Amino acid sequence: MSGAALAPRRPWRGRRIVLGVCGGIAAYKVAQLARDLTQLGAEVDVVMTRSARRFVGALTFEALTGRPVRTRLIESGRALEHIRLAREADLVCVAPATADFLTRAAAGRGNDLLGAVLLATRAPVLICPAMNDAMWAHAATRANVDRVRGYGYVVVEPAVGPLAHGEGEGPGRLPDPAELREHIGRALVGAGPLHGKRVLVTAGPTREPVDAVRVLSNRSSGRMGYALAAAAWRRGADVLLITGPTELAPPVGARLQRADTADAMAEAVGAALHGADVLLMAAAVADFRPAAAAAGKIKKREQPDAIALEPTPDVLAETRPCRPPHLVAVGFALETDDAVANARAKLEQKALDLIVLNAAGEPGAGFEVATNRVTLIGRDGEPGELPLLPKDEVAERILDHIETLVELKNVGA
Repeated sequence: MSGAALAPRRPWRGRRIVLGVCGGIAAYKVAQLARDLTQLGAEVDVVMTRSARRFVGALTFEALTGRPVRTRLIESGRALEHIRLAREADLVCVAPATADFLTRAAAGRGNDLLGAVLLATRAPVLICPAMNDAMWAHAATRANVDRVRGYGYVVVEPAVGPLAHGEGEGPGRLPDPAELREHIGRALVGAGPLHGKRVLVTAGPTREPVDAVRVLSNRSSGRMGYALAAAAWRRGADVLLITGPTELAPPVGARLQRADTADAMAEAVGAALHGADVLLMAAAVADFRPAAAAAGKIKKREQPDAIALEPTPDVLAETRPCRPPHLVAVGFALETDDAVANARAKLEQKALDLIVLNAAGEPGAGFEVATNRVTLIGRDGEPGELPLLPKDEVAERILDHIETLVELKNVGA
């Protein structure tokens, strides 16, 4: 999702984030991060070290966040600024965290505003190191990372990629802002019912070969499943995303497994089901496939009169005898007629805890769009209709419901 497409939403909306910026070349990326967090609805208080101001001007951050940038520990009229920032923060994030900063943080030094905020805050702290690969590999740096982790700080490992000009590639690169904001989102959510749970999500279409180049498929973009995987990871889950072919970037934090056909998806889901706590079957698995796919490309002059079809495996139904007793199983239904009745029937036939109903053909909902309108149908109670919402927010609403189901199953276990 590009920065221009961002809008206020959970878990960033209404939260107070102190963004500490240290003096490294990667500081230029943090300007984009500050903008993204602000567009997501957070109040961002930027604290810059003296060295950071040599790389990016304070005015840049003020223009992007709409808030004054803090730079001094001792300032007339603001003697307790570090206490105020520390107390009001929902999260403190330091990016880029330089080798020198890690040394000072590991020693617990409070000789500048950022160090004093870290000592005074009781909010979660996220440290995002960025430096030359040799500096990152040095024993002193590794010891400092271990020490700040011992304080309870979360350290986001540097990415591997091109470093500063002439330094080649290696570990030490600051992750891109899109990845950092997801780590910030996870830290903001904290420990909830999905924390530490294993969540298995399927997404996207499947492709059933007709010949060597043609397939039977559908219009699923995979957005709903990917949004569910991203939101579950932000809630602290261990997420495996089994996906059909899509053009979407993998969600931050989720493990990704490709499965192009219904057979491949059935095999992958069956292998991963043991030990799962939640199953989210958001993939649009093809219902039929050619009974016999041609080995080569069918030439136009050889056009067959018909292509015989056969049913594909019902991936969700096949999980039923293999599900762990505590598993929360969620299915998705795309219906055109008698939508609620058909979805309820699927809920019963496949022994689901929840089914998410899409009405096919509704403007702005379903395939190939960024929004969705769904109805949540559980084993008890009336259907819960959601308004038309971005798929990211639909995912949050679905997971709110799933967290309740997880808690109920844990109580009954």
